[in-house]
Amino acid sequence: MLKLDKLAACYRLEDGAGFRLQDWDPGDTGGLSSGEAAQAGLAQSVEQLAEMQEKLYAQDHWSVLLILQGMDAAGKDGTIKHVMSGVNPQGCQVTPFRQPSAEELDHDFMWRTTRHLPERGRIGIFNRSYYEEVLVVRVHLDTLANQRLPPRLVDKSIWTQRYEDINAFERYLSRNGTLILKFFLNLSKDEQKRRFLARLDDPEKSWKFAPGDVAERQRWDDYASAYEEMIRATATPHAPWHVIPADNKWFTRLAVAAATVNAMEGLGLSYPAVGPELQSQLLSARALLENE
Repeated sequence: MLKLDKLAACYRLEDGAGFRLQDWDPGDTGGLSSGEAAQAGLAQSVEQLAEMQEKLYAQDHWSVLLILQGMDAAGKDGTIKHVMSGVNPQGCQVTPFRQPSAEELDHDFMWRTTRHLPERGRIGIFNRSYYEEVLVVRVHLDTLANQRLPPRLVDKSIWTQRYEDINAFERYLSRNGTLILKFFLNLSKDEQKRRFLARLDDPEKSWKFAPGDVAERQRWDDYASAYEEMIRATATPHAPWHVIPADNKWFTRLAVAAATVNAMEGLGLSYPAVGPELQSQLLSARALLENE
């Protein structure tokens, strides 16, 4: 059986100082040579996650927030689908964040994501997140103008300020019972090209390809630089980043599932204990049912 806790720890980053993407191999598979062993490990994790989600819901103390970031075609949708395949839909909510609406642009940059935070007892998944505000917005500076911030607040320190705001926000969430797990799906440029071409060649997947995807690919180095600085600035013990190799989808899914299970095991989840008063009520209810 795979040591999933050790596997998860390999990609966990609580301190981003000195982080460089070139030090993290997108093709790494944790020593696994094929997807067969990974499938068994994923099935094990999915089963554990389903049980934990039931306890999370019943206990109603904690909430769990998973954030997935990555280049286009990194596999965010597929990872969510496979990792959460065993979870009760009533206890899980997935929110994708795309181009902000006019209403969202009229609020602070955290507003649109804050509205979708999971309540206690639930798992919330952000497919992209408030981190887009230091990624896409940083690469495409013209989008910053659309936010209509007071001009004197927009200077070279804005990115540092946003990192500070994000760290403070995540610390606040963690202090209020939200477990935060952040996943950067680390895809190579060559693998992205292969996946783009596969989408174009497959009529059932062509709808996933947007003309702008190729244009964004031309800014690869800019995005890589933005991701590096973001992870350096926002990897913390209370909201760690997991830098997950994404060139092999079977391994990506296993690593995300293993990290999620490993972190949730630390919450001490359990079904609520039945006290004497409730136990008496349950016995009375049984008696009434049996005597009908």
